[in-house]
Amino acid sequence: MRCIAVDDEPLALDLLEDNISKVPYLQLVGKCSNAFEAISLLQQQEVDLIFLDIQMPGLTGLQFLQAMPTKPLVIMITAYEKYALDGFNLDVTDYLVKPVSLERFIKACNKARELHELRSAGKAAKETADFFFVHVDYSLLKIVFSDILWIEGLKDYIKIHLKNAIHPVVTRMSIKNIEEQLPASGFIRIHKSYIASVSAITAIRKNSVFLGDMELPVGDTYRDTLYAIAGKNQF
Repeated sequence: MRCIAVDDEPLALDLLEDNISKVPYLQLVGKCSNAFEAISLLQQQEVDLIFLDIQMPGLTGLQFLQAMPTKPLVIMITAYEKYALDGFNLDVTDYLVKPVSLERFIKACNKARELHELRSAGKAAKETADFFFVHVDYSLLKIVFSDILWIEGLKDYIKIHLKNAIHPVVTRMSIKNIEEQLPASGFIRIHKSYIASVSAITAIRKNSVFLGDMELPVGDTYRDTLYAIAGKNQF
């Protein structure tokens, strides 16, 4: 499993590196002292697992997770127990409180490895499909990924806005669940209530994304990831 370590304390990073070296199935591909370095690294490297601190300058570990359109597996390692619930609400694999024993560290890594194997099996099955089905009224409606412009979350429902469609498709599903169904390379979470097709974005401003004549808001916690993607394709 390819992993990165993110912590603003150099000694903590060194300890993480040492612990990772003791787990045979882990390969450390990068160390980052803040979330912005991690965002940049994730644009360049394929990563299966992140070891993540919470309290960091500029962008906290929690804000970093909230901004990610799709997440690798995440093990949080922090000195603060009080953020455990927030971490699990963001679907982290495990939450370790410093100082962490090697036995506890390996236990968390084993859990991540099992989840990674399950994800890999599911990903292999999904990679050949370019569509999915949603419940609409009493039918299952086929949605092709390339037809999606943007998706809007409305509590327990979502609106899927499609090319060449007068009305959006409305189905009972959370925006988090639909985000997990979308290919990471084609879609980006720009707001707690909006996911946009990357190919449909025509312009980006500080607080907005444009899809042709349609303007969508950009949430503060998602702006950095959006600009990281834009910067990677900027000339």
